[in-house]
Amino acid sequence: MTLGRGAGAILVALWIVAGIFAPFLSPNPPTMQFELPYAPPMRPHVIDADGGLHAPFVYPVRIGNLLERRYEIDRSRRVPLSWLRDGRLATTTDPAAPLLILGADAIGRDVFARLLHGARASLGVALVACLLSLVAGTLIGAAAGYAGGLVDEAFMGVADFLIILPTIYVVLALRAVMPLVLEPWQVFWLLTILLGAVGWPFVARPVRAIVAVESRREYVEAARATGAGPVRIVVRHLAPAAASAIATQVTLLLPAFVLAEATLSFVGLGFVDPTPSWGSMLMDAGRNVRALADFPWLLAPAGALIIFVLGLHVAAAEAGQIRSTLGRGRYHVTD
Repeated sequence: MTLGRGAGAILVALWIVAGIFAPFLSPNPPTMQFELPYAPPMRPHVIDADGGLHAPFVYPVRIGNLLERRYEIDRSRRVPLSWLRDGRLATTTDPAAPLLILGADAIGRDVFARLLHGARASLGVALVACLLSLVAGTLIGAAAGYAGGLVDEAFMGVADFLIILPTIYVVLALRAVMPLVLEPWQVFWLLTILLGAVGWPFVARPVRAIVAVESRREYVEAARATGAGPVRIVVRHLAPAAASAIATQVTLLLPAFVLAEATLSFVGLGFVDPTPSWGSMLMDAGRNVRALADFPWLLAPAGALIIFVLGLHVAAAEAGQIRSTLGRGRYHVTD
């Protein structure tokens, strides 16, 4: 079974858009607590129990057994959905009967709302860290490959040292020696810088190899002969030659950074409650293993991680097929 063409890019784009528009798409604030701990997911309806057709509505839930946390659906009344109200796409007008698309967590917070807002934190850290790695790795790799000599040895020596280290343990150790109690924006930039600092060597290595080879080719020598400086040569001629290698590293670093943020938050070194991230949500869910069996919707962040990483790998495979097809077409000779 294979996904359709473009499915990987669509999956990635959907999660990015969901994170950007999380406040609009969320039915409830991510930190609001309802008196519905472990409430099950609620499904919107347009047909009631008697077969009547209505505007979209939900049936509220009520606790049937408090000890067992068992809920019952109250089909005696309908709670209509309110559209484009208070800056939200869809919500309910009854605070006692909130719209909980993916249910509620242990203290009654909307799992779906926290999942969307968690995408902002988790994917935001990964995207910005990946951008920092690409910029730093490309600049350092290009400088090492073009200059050669001591510059090359110094830069690549540092890169090799960082590459052979177990990356996630290095990040965990660096984060552990820093203050544990930080503001969410401080956590965001701290994780971003840490991940970017350990990620740039994986970009610098292939860029350096390509630039070192390409800088000795005739078109580069011709550019030097016309008076082009090193910066112009690297930007206009050598950097485009490394574009394919850089794109490949994006498909490797981005999922690694998403999982790294989730790991750090899961062990309490990233975003912490009440700030939602996929890792912090999994940490909250993992505190009670029994609850995971009874309330599987708490594992929604794990599903989101799997879908996003799968989408990245599928998109990378599709991009590789396109580049391969274009390459064959470029050198195809017909009779």
